[in-house]
Amino acid sequence: MLFIDDFQKIDAHIHFNANRTTIPELAEEYSFDLLTINTEVPEFPAISTQQERAIRYSNNSHCTIHHAATINTENILEDRWADKAILQIKQAIEQGACGIKFWKNIGMSIQRPDGSFLMLDDPELEAVFEFLERQQIPVLGHQGEPKNCWLPVDDMTVQSDKDYFSAHPQYHMYQHDEYPGYWRHIEARDNVLSRHPQLQFVGLHIASLEWNLEEVEQRLDRFPNMAIDLAERISHLYYHAREDRDHLIRFFKKYQDRIIYGTDIIDDPDTDPSDIVEELTHRWKNHWHFLATDKELSSPQVDAPFQGLNLPLSILEKVYRGNAMHWYQLSNK
Repeated sequence: MLFIDDFQKIDAHIHFNANRTTIPELAEEYSFDLLTINTEVPEFPAISTQQERAIRYSNNSHCTIHHAATINTENILEDRWADKAILQIKQAIEQGACGIKFWKNIGMSIQRPDGSFLMLDDPELEAVFEFLERQQIPVLGHQGEPKNCWLPVDDMTVQSDKDYFSAHPQYHMYQHDEYPGYWRHIEARDNVLSRHPQLQFVGLHIASLEWNLEEVEQRLDRFPNMAIDLAERISHLYYHAREDRDHLIRFFKKYQDRIIYGTDIIDDPDTDPSDIVEELTHRWKNHWHFLATDKELSSPQVDAPFQGLNLPLSILEKVYRGNAMHWYQLSNK
């Protein structure tokens, strides 16, 4: 029987937003290294603060910590923004960043004077993607939201989406036809990958295709330089395990070199450290039971029991470590 601390792993999608060692100390206990991803979220610290903190933690930590940087989209519609963004990317890579993240504000927030939304495949970003492709710098993409966001609450597949969008109707796209539709976000991302076939790209959150494994498979087959991470979408895999466990196991076997583990845990400074420890421990243990054992499991996220996938060690080592090392070009410290 495999145990969660049987080999060194990487939680390749977390967010350090607090000046404390809560998560690194817990990671050391559970044999995890970490990848913190800087993101241009309004509620997060400034990008420069996130970058400085990531560098500081990577140099003084209880475990190995890597970091990915992001770009500042302020004034993105102005001339020569791309030149400034490329300079920012160069500086971040020189400071040790393993890749550059593009967040959902491109497509869901930034608007032109005429009210239309800036999308990932728009001309303003083309020079930046050309540079990233030419330099072989990994790109991390979070485009759009789960498809549940565009569905009525009763039709959503996991409880967390039902709860969140019920409580935050302003973000429930089903109620907002003035925003780009779900497929427009997917199309924009796919267009970028078609134009830049050598771009090293990780589609975060199962590439926002968490609702349908066949849709994920189509992209992975079409774009050989694309991988996915599982962050904050493993509950959707519970749903797939309940519906067709064999298909999900085949998916992991076929794409075992292109799936990256992550939790998307946020170390919010307003959250009690003990709550962070409890939540992250809960996620790490539950995800391990799901991926590494064949136990019958249950979760408040789905309305029926499901069985763990019992993946072999060779696949678990890739999902939990090897793939992050490869796709983010990481090195052991």
